[in-house]
Amino acid sequence: MLAGAAAAHADDAVKTAGGVRYHGGDEILLQGFHWNSTRVKPGGWYAELKSRAAQIAADGFTSVWMPPPWRDTSSWKDDAKGTSGGGEGYFWKDFDKNSGYGTDADLRAAVAALNGAHVKPVFDIVLNHRDAKAEGSTLSIPAGKGRLRTDNCDGRPCDDGDPFMDGSSDLNLANAENEAMFAAELKSLHDTYGAGGFRFDFVRGYAARHVDDLMKSSDDGGFCVGEFWKGPSEFPEGDPNRSKSWQDLLMAWSDEAKCTVFDFALKERMQNGSVPDWRYGLNGNPQRSWREVATTFVDNHDTGYSPGPYGGQHHWALRPDRLRMAYAFILTTPGTPTVYWPDMYEGATPTPLHDYLRRLITIRRDAGVRAGSDVSFNTDQGGLVARVTGTRQTIVVALDSRLTEPRVISDQSFVPALEDDGGKVRVWESGTVTPVDVNFRCDKGETTKGRSVYVVGGSKELGLWKLEDAVKLEPATYPTWKGTISMAPAFATAWKCVIRDETGTPDALKATAAWEPGDNNEVTPAAGANTEGSF
Repeated sequence: MLAGAAAAHADDAVKTAGGVRYHGGDEILLQGFHWNSTRVKPGGWYAELKSRAAQIAADGFTSVWMPPPWRDTSSWKDDAKGTSGGGEGYFWKDFDKNSGYGTDADLRAAVAALNGAHVKPVFDIVLNHRDAKAEGSTLSIPAGKGRLRTDNCDGRPCDDGDPFMDGSSDLNLANAENEAMFAAELKSLHDTYGAGGFRFDFVRGYAARHVDDLMKSSDDGGFCVGEFWKGPSEFPEGDPNRSKSWQDLLMAWSDEAKCTVFDFALKERMQNGSVPDWRYGLNGNPQRSWREVATTFVDNHDTGYSPGPYGGQHHWALRPDRLRMAYAFILTTPGTPTVYWPDMYEGATPTPLHDYLRRLITIRRDAGVRAGSDVSFNTDQGGLVARVTGTRQTIVVALDSRLTEPRVISDQSFVPALEDDGGKVRVWESGTVTPVDVNFRCDKGETTKGRSVYVVGGSKELGLWKLEDAVKLEPATYPTWKGTISMAPAFATAWKCVIRDETGTPDALKATAAWEPGDNNEVTPAAGANTEGSF
């Protein structure tokens, strides 16, 4: 097994009381790719993940949803629409790991870097369909043996799920040989490649029990999530599922697969409902066991924008004016939240969201919000107000609401934690967090009159990277500057030394600032911790 692999992520309880693999309920997932990753960085995406591993950890993520690991040489072109694609991993050829995202060695290096940063890699697994006609495949699945959907099984297609498109590329997972093949491959991904969990694609294409079986044989204590994207209206007339809710369908799949499930009930409400309707997602269900299995998201490689050719798929993209509210909701409420790579790191939105999302993640982790945390909702103040009880603090989040003082809905005392989106997003936090003193030092800080050395970084105590809110140090033994800053004990925080004018407007400070060179420094706040940087 790779050094620092899944064992480094052991939790006290990796399953819910109902046996669902949620890895303790404190995961925060980053989708570590988008639809055009193989085109914007051909052969270099794994290197991108490796280079960002430390930053991903510092930003508060506990897991990265990796792209499909198996090679995909497919390609397609639509001259009428002027579009083309292929190679994303969803029409794979065989289990060779040399893909459009990088080489086998690149994959191992990226996973080792993530595991080394205590971020678990969650591999995307495509069980239902593959490119059976690809030349040079090392995987032979013969026809007529019941292994393909197109085979004849007592006068019916050989399958126990929905077809992918016309079904001509589908594998029959009910076939013992197919299931054993995948079981061996998933075990290899865990044992040899350091996978800490799996994301299962297009799970409507096969019976949910197969997912449970595969997890038992490969990584029974790992995290897993399924993409069950099928609404009630997609079931035929007369099928009992047609009259069920989105939540019912998702929970039924999770109960059988024993994995978390992407919260398409919430996604549907975000797309089609008003903001107050967001409380009807799986993550807002009154029953804890339902909230625990919800993996929430705003957009992903299928639904939203992707940097690069044609802007990605855009199958069900959220309205841009709701984006900041939607992330505030999933990152402060129950479930396992998922952040989409372009929203975090590639500026897909008119205003890059990195600092905003990092602040929300900080609030979540500081408060101890987990997948099954208690939540209550209020709509009397307009919009949607959620009150979430974490293990350390209580959070109140108001979306598109006139609420400006949480005492209106609670007898607790709260302090403001975040206001954003023109007041459409307001977050308060309560509870007791005892700050700790952290000692900062900046060496070689040579200054002129009217300029001093400051520290600025990714926490509210360090100014959230705003130069005007940076914390001034003192020239203890010039040109070494020191200072002690009280900080809330939380996860690792990035920071830097900066020389700036002692007064001035934000724009003026930015224009004349002299930053510490190189990568960010990092500190995990603890009593008496020492951290240093240098010009």
